[in-house]
Amino acid sequence: MSYEMIAIVMFSTMMVMLFTGQRVFGAIGFVGAAAGMMLWGVGGVDVPFSAAMKLMKWYPMLTLPMFIFMGYVLSESKIADDLYKMFHVWMGPVRGGLAIGTIGLMVLISAMNGLSVAGMAIGATIALPELLKRKYDKIMVTGVIQAGSSLGILVPPSVVLVLYAMIARQPVGQLWLAGVVPGLMMAAMFIIYIYIRCRINPDLGPALPEDERNVSTAEKMRLLRAGVLPLVIFASMMVPFVNGWTSLVESSAIGAMAAFVAAVLKGRMTKEVFETSVKQTLGISCMFMWIILAALGFGAIFDGLGAVNAIKDLFTEQMHLSPWTILILMQLSFIVMGTFLDDTAMLVIVAPLYVPLVDQLGFDLIWYGVLYTITTQIAYMTPPFGYNLFLMRAMAPPEIGLRDIYRSIVPFVLLMVLALALVMIIPDIAMWLPNSVYGN
Repeated sequence: MSYEMIAIVMFSTMMVMLFTGQRVFGAIGFVGAAAGMMLWGVGGVDVPFSAAMKLMKWYPMLTLPMFIFMGYVLSESKIADDLYKMFHVWMGPVRGGLAIGTIGLMVLISAMNGLSVAGMAIGATIALPELLKRKYDKIMVTGVIQAGSSLGILVPPSVVLVLYAMIARQPVGQLWLAGVVPGLMMAAMFIIYIYIRCRINPDLGPALPEDERNVSTAEKMRLLRAGVLPLVIFASMMVPFVNGWTSLVESSAIGAMAAFVAAVLKGRMTKEVFETSVKQTLGISCMFMWIILAALGFGAIFDGLGAVNAIKDLFTEQMHLSPWTILILMQLSFIVMGTFLDDTAMLVIVAPLYVPLVDQLGFDLIWYGVLYTITTQIAYMTPPFGYNLFLMRAMAPPEIGLRDIYRSIVPFVLLMVLALALVMIIPDIAMWLPNSVYGN
């Protein structure tokens, strides 16, 4: 068999196993190990085994449980509730103000957790009932929560970017900084859209009634201090890292400890909160470890085949496609895969092919990490089977149907596509901050 045919068989076998309901790490790891043995005999097992050992020796891997623990402590201790109360009081008098405040809440939740699922859960349980109770349009606010929660995989400390860094062998710090400006740009685009729509049609997002606006200045300042707490935790973690005073692992430990201390000082670190946070952290960390281990093993076999060079020649020499055309086709494939896979599965399935190919085509892998993440956000919200669509359906009240959820995401998906196009056309949107910090 030719190398191209072997690569096609490996990918098709893996996809068939995934469609039959096998676990992601099991499907990817089995195909990699089996292909190694069939290609090179018993000694072929050493190839994925060596790749797995690289993971065990990768020191920055310690950041993963730290950031996940930090997010769950802040979520389970209800510190996120204080954030929404702050936005409720300060943004309520503005038309659409609570929806705008929800986007702000999601940005801060992203900075606390780095997982879109956590943002979705908090938005659907805290923000959505309040918005519906105050007569906000159910279609608009459903889209607001889905779009806002997707920021969790772009705004640092994004767990998805940590995984991309491991697989693409790129610095996590540079990837985080590359995600800051695009993430804030997308949040600003959402806010501007909400504000303009509610100015044109006030019934979509009415201002708070007069009686709810009458909050004392002292109460407003108390809520502001409570809302600033997550920002203080985030700054205590990121400022030393960006300035080079601490390593990435040390900064993640600072963030986890700061969140724990904040919960203790506020009297919310109960036995139940601690147990739930630790169990969730262990569960998610182990899941990610298995997936990364399988992906590295599969990637090692794929690299050994030399299949990347063969596929590059197929696109550029035989099909005469330009590098930009190939890049756009890659992004479209993510959107298709996002209808039935989550971000981690998409990354580990295509990373062995896409990451080396992007490098050989002459594109920056840090910049491409941001493109991948934004495209994943779009895929999360693309019908018919977008990941976020069904999460919202599971968490939304009965009056919000699947048709409402599908309609709600249209304007936000268009804004995300615009953001993706801007980052592709103007790479400095993503690269300016990491180049400035690491260049100095």
